[in-house]
Amino acid sequence: MDINEIEKSKIHITVEIIEYVPNSVVIKTILKKSTGNISVMSFDSGEGLTEKTTPFDTYVQVIEGKAEIVISGKSNLLLTGQSIIIPAHESNYVKPNGRFKMIMTVIKSGYE
Repeated sequence: MDINEIEKSKIHITVEIIEYVPNSVVIKTILKKSTGNISVMSFDSGEGLTEKTTPFDTYVQVIEGKAEIVISGKSNLLLTGQSIIIPAHESNYVKPNGRFKMIMTVIKSGYE
């Protein structure tokens, strides 16, 4: 097991895997493989992610609060329980919108 991954074969409450840290974005790896990874992230108020483009599809699910995900200039407001797929090769960023937590899943296979 990767030291940064959570324990396998054990039940977890996803929203409790990660805590908020003042003025920070915190990322915890749930699972990391060569074909992709799953991470849980917490964002304090006023924190976001800068614009980027990746060669892989990315699945984002908000598990607490609300988040604004901007994909190729189009704003998408996600509430707790909602999700969106960020297509490969599309510019995207997470715009600050209060405290929230989300799961991010990146699938790398199929792009060889």
